[in-house]
Amino acid sequence: MSFIKRTEEYVTNVIRECGFEIDNVTLEPSSRRDLGEFQINVCMMLAKKYGKNPRELADMIVSKLDDRFYNVNIAGPGFINVSISEKYLTEYLNDSIDNFDNLIDKQEEKTIIVDYGGANAAKALHVGHMRTANIGESLKRLASTLGNKTIGDVHLGDLGRQSGMVISEIKKRKPDLCYFDPNYKGEYPKLEITPEELAIYYPTASADAKENPERMEEVRKITALVDNGVEPYISMWKDIVEVSCKTIKETYDYLNCNFELWEGELSSLKYVEPTLKILEPYMYESDGAKVIDVKKDDDKVDIPPLIVIKNDGATIYATRDLATIYNRVKTYNPDEIWYVVDVRQGLYFEQVFRASYKSGLVRNDVKLAHYWNGTMNGKDGKPFKTRDGGVLELNTLLNQVREELSKKMDKFDDENDKNNILDILTVATVKYADLLPYRTTDYIFDIEKFCSFEGKTGPYVLYTMVRINSILEKSNISNYCINNIYSDTQRNIYIKLLEISRMLEKSYSEKTLSYICEYLFELCSLFNKFYGETNILNETDENKKLNYISMLKLVYNTCKKLLDILAIRVPNKM
Repeated sequence: MSFIKRTEEYVTNVIRECGFEIDNVTLEPSSRRDLGEFQINVCMMLAKKYGKNPRELADMIVSKLDDRFYNVNIAGPGFINVSISEKYLTEYLNDSIDNFDNLIDKQEEKTIIVDYGGANAAKALHVGHMRTANIGESLKRLASTLGNKTIGDVHLGDLGRQSGMVISEIKKRKPDLCYFDPNYKGEYPKLEITPEELAIYYPTASADAKENPERMEEVRKITALVDNGVEPYISMWKDIVEVSCKTIKETYDYLNCNFELWEGELSSLKYVEPTLKILEPYMYESDGAKVIDVKKDDDKVDIPPLIVIKNDGATIYATRDLATIYNRVKTYNPDEIWYVVDVRQGLYFEQVFRASYKSGLVRNDVKLAHYWNGTMNGKDGKPFKTRDGGVLELNTLLNQVREELSKKMDKFDDENDKNNILDILTVATVKYADLLPYRTTDYIFDIEKFCSFEGKTGPYVLYTMVRINSILEKSNISNYCINNIYSDTQRNIYIKLLEISRMLEKSYSEKTLSYICEYLFELCSLFNKFYGETNILNETDENKKLNYISMLKLVYNTCKKLLDILAIRVPNKM
């Protein structure tokens, strides 16, 4: 349990012992540090409830407080200001050096499935995939850190028109393959295709189909055959997806996005039939299609019915999403399912969620939530584009960032070392830049700015971590102990560490990682101020030196854990 939570429980009990009923007390950070580090603001509320003078109530409460506080004073009509005694503070921090859980408050465990990533099979990942992957991965790690059981699902877009595009291109280039021979009677072999071929096939077919109506019609026919599970097209497509997934996984692995489930629309097909049985009583026919009415009487905008079966009898994306929910509930019995997906799908998810609750596909106490995000834009304020106006591929952006960082890495003789550190820095740069803005905010990705080793950037935070680690290694101290506080800056660092639990709770509540990024910058800035003021390794007072090094170990371990929530690794040197 965090220090703040323990202290709030203690103050709550003190107030109850004074004879007043109160649910809980909040220890508020003080805006006047000269008066105290924290403020207790309950006396006005209690005075109104009990018809007493708030100042007299404050006096009564203060008289009962023990020595965990000093500089206790009453301001205004009854604001109680307190600072934390050095003894209580250092004891708590000692217990936290190698125990991050001591700094936070765990939640009652829930099973949470996080649906994020959303890569499309056979297509290159573009910059739009990065933010959903980064946010989803970090929210999953945050939820896990706070005590929940989390399951991440990449939820591949592995059905749809790209199947028709790629197979039509294979047919065009390799018409003699047995899959396209209507007289072939043998067993179909596994399709041999390389990632390099896939990278060419989809964009080539897509460009041609846009200009050629006959080609587009062929694409539609093949897509329908795949969607309906017709051989050999469905097997061909599964082989293509398998190859495509290896390439997709390499990029996600590079970004430290680790999915527990690699499922998608193909995986959901086997659950469509039982799902439709559940939905059947709630569907009705509209223009030949089967739909579910999901509008509510208090809707402020028109919510159209959700189409489940098209007028030609085919299933669609919504059918497969509902089948996926059916499988998730049946297999994992989740308490919550989070969809970290672009804002443009907001109406669609509202329809799917309402249909799920209305039909009983999920219980009413299962939370289905869409946590959308703003876009990452170029310097012109518009979504990233290539020079010819196309969508920028994610690997292209990563390479651009890596090249910019490489210009600053001229001190390495060992090329392997340099490349490994460049990889870590590249990921840290894009992730920190991506997660620093509030989740729903659009932001401009300025490569030069975000690659800087100064300011609010990933490289700045990592450089601070490397500096701390270097001092720790040179100190030759391994038995850490905090028993004194020697400066205001040192104390400010410790008080900052007490804020972690609330900061993480706020980040979790609002489903944004921006607070963690801001906190890391502020804590690193406090350390660098301390570093500039203090001769750490050359300190002749051994107790001071021990306290300094112990504080560094606490800061390092804490920041490393927060960076892990952001899926950012820490290099040994830079």
